[in-house]
Amino acid sequence: MIGIEQIEMSHPLYKQEQDLRNRILLRPIGLPDHGWEMDDHRAWHFVAVEADNVIGCVILVPLNKGQAQLKQMAVETACQSKGTGRLLIGALLAFARTQQFLEVVCHAQDRAIPFYIKNGFEIYDEPFVEVGVPHHHMRIRL
Repeated sequence: MIGIEQIEMSHPLYKQEQDLRNRILLRPIGLPDHGWEMDDHRAWHFVAVEADNVIGCVILVPLNKGQAQLKQMAVETACQSKGTGRLLIGALLAFARTQQFLEVVCHAQDRAIPFYIKNGFEIYDEPFVEVGVPHHHMRIRL
């Protein structure tokens, strides 16, 4: 059974979260390991855990009083399209509401847009390129 946990950087599962992000997000586009952790110290971390293994992760970074950004969402390849991402998004959005954020934004790669739309996000603004990959601005109002 999959459980969602909110963890700190000092938690033993954080190393697994880092490894997952490196393997699923960074290496495939040629970025160095740990190359996208600049917000980790001020973010809330959510991990999907099955049998003591991190199989998914996402972080929530506060931007301003009413807005936060979903970043670094990754799910093990074998676990994709099985509801893990939906569980992570649900936990992140529930937490964002408790923090009284009005909106959560994200930068979605083209291939992830259907997932975010299915989970209530909408595209806004113009497409852009980030780290050499096409992205879209997306948001959900809480």
